[in-house]
Amino acid sequence: MTIPSAFDPVTTMDYHTAGEPFRIVTGGVPPLDGEDVPARRRFAAANLDWIRQLLVNEPRGHADMYGCFVTPPDDADADLGVVFFHNAGYSTACGHGTIALVTWALESGVVPVTGPQTTVVVDAPSGRLTATATVAGDRVTAVRVTNVASYVEATAVDLHIDGTDVQVDIAFGGAFYAVLDAAAVDCAVVADDLSTLITRGRTIKAAIERERTVAHPTAEDIGGIYGVIFVDRTHHDGATLRQRNLAIFADGEVDRSPTGSGVSARLALLDAAGTLARGADLVTSGIAGLEFTGRVVDEADVAGRRAVITEVTGSAHRTGRHEFLLDPHDPLGTGFLLR
Repeated sequence: MTIPSAFDPVTTMDYHTAGEPFRIVTGGVPPLDGEDVPARRRFAAANLDWIRQLLVNEPRGHADMYGCFVTPPDDADADLGVVFFHNAGYSTACGHGTIALVTWALESGVVPVTGPQTTVVVDAPSGRLTATATVAGDRVTAVRVTNVASYVEATAVDLHIDGTDVQVDIAFGGAFYAVLDAAAVDCAVVADDLSTLITRGRTIKAAIERERTVAHPTAEDIGGIYGVIFVDRTHHDGATLRQRNLAIFADGEVDRSPTGSGVSARLALLDAAGTLARGADLVTSGIAGLEFTGRVVDEADVAGRRAVITEVTGSAHRTGRHEFLLDPHDPLGTGFLLR
């Protein structure tokens, strides 16, 4: 990794979505080369990873930091492109990040507000996303994201971890997630069990990837288990299904939000099992206590696989504006991570 001897300060606008941080790079970074967003993601990993480390690592960030580079869209039919990053590299999807990105784009004037319901089209590594923002005055109060097609990869996958047999389901919602009840590892989705859930999440992810190849049938850059979602407190409230969940993703990173792309993956599982009626709401709270609302709105096909189109709604809020520097004499360089 080569760090330039001189570079401009890197500026960011930070948001949180349901408690999960999102650091949007707004200046000081050269353009990401590539013909489309997946190519720009590869370019960032090969050429700009020191910037990701600078912004994610301590002392400027922390092990659970998340952010993005903003890029041009793939073509004139979209408004923005985005390359997401986290503590271990570059993800293909990020629902909470898309909600924050759209909120920033409209509140900052990067994309014009066209009315109380403004559409913003975003090209992500997982594909094209259509977001509908609810705007009141100078504020975006909510963003509804129509995701790429989501589908079930496998159900009832048997694993033996730490002397215990567990079963997980695997589904795609822009990235691949393993999903199981928290009770299966003798936990609940509460702060007191967080360290155990991080350990179990890492172990489950590693066990699946030792035993099977998980890959998207048409997108060569999408594969592997991105996160493990532990679900708790599932109950019906009339037609609405309510759950609490926690996703452990990347290198033991903890999502404070309900995990937007993970909600899409769980909707695919619930739809396939007949647990949630089409158009009915799945209301999911994250460990910070705030909610996303998701629903299945249509059917789709992914290389012959039965799939669904989902919508996920949440809101984001500004937390700060930053200018980051790297002192050439700093022995810590781009920083470090502690978990």
